[in-house]
Amino acid sequence: MKHKLVDYFRRISPLSDEEAQAILDSMVVKTCPKGTHLLMAGQVCTEAYFVLQGCVRQYYVVDGEERSNGFFTEDEWVLSIHSMMNQTPAEHFLVCAEDTTMVVGTEQREAGLYRRFPRFESISRRVMQKVLAEQQERFASYLTDTPEQRYLKLSKTRPDILQRIPQYQLASYIGVKPESLSRIRKRIATRGKPATPRRKA
Repeated sequence: MKHKLVDYFRRISPLSDEEAQAILDSMVVKTCPKGTHLLMAGQVCTEAYFVLQGCVRQYYVVDGEERSNGFFTEDEWVLSIHSMMNQTPAEHFLVCAEDTTMVVGTEQREAGLYRRFPRFESISRRVMQKVLAEQQERFASYLTDTPEQRYLKLSKTRPDILQRIPQYQLASYIGVKPESLSRIRKRIATRGKPATPRRKA
């Protein structure tokens, strides 16, 4: 399972055997049970997580209600970029939505790799650019898409999420109440059914 992170970096840039081994040697892997909070609102983010197996949910609390705005599964990074870069308190929560196994990264471990392999710094920068682009795309979807469009996009790009996440969390993610999500699903299902042929008189 550890090799998933090495494979991820190799998709960004070719790695020598020595570089790949250095990544494996520096890894700290931990498994957290469902419901474990990795970050609480008000805390400063000091760790980044690469999901090997499982799912992490990001959410805000608004007027006493949880509002999900991100689900991170296998081969994805989880971190509060603004909090980590600026050392300011995070405004959201990160919680394991399933039993989750992750690689845990810190600035200290990164710095150690950079000293041995300066090229890792540019690879890391490209990874962060990818993470930022994904966040920007998700934010743009909230500004331009309807809840139904967000649901359709999720079902097309990440169908596994629809099976792994409770309906009330999916509803908050696309910006509706659970009953509205049920109506959206029914409309989509109805449109997908073939028309019933008319009987001849």
